[in-house]
Amino acid sequence: MKRNMIRSLFLAVILTTSMIAHPHSAASQMMRSCAARSEVVNFLDKNFAERLTAVGLINQNVMLEVYAAQSGTWTLLVTDVHGVSCILLSGDSWESMPAMPGIGA
Repeated sequence: MKRNMIRSLFLAVILTTSMIAHPHSAASQMMRSCAARSEVVNFLDKNFAERLTAVGLINQNVMLEVYAAQSGTWTLLVTDVHGVSCILLSGDSWESMPAMPGIGA
């Protein structure tokens, strides 16, 4: 129950942040930043040395993925069941945090 609440809150924060950071409609943003997952992952690796850092299911059809590099760059993707990935957000100064009590470990 608490875990679902945390996920819902996280998704709400991400969507709000993406709307503020990118004032254009979400649909137009996704249209310009979607491709086959393998192409997006390859691009992130070759251009930014970003590797998969975290993953979670949004629902049965969409997976959330966080890619990050030791340099601090990061990219947030969503990938659907058809293997299409869309970049939602990207930024700098990524830092990994210790696991929260009761989650993981």
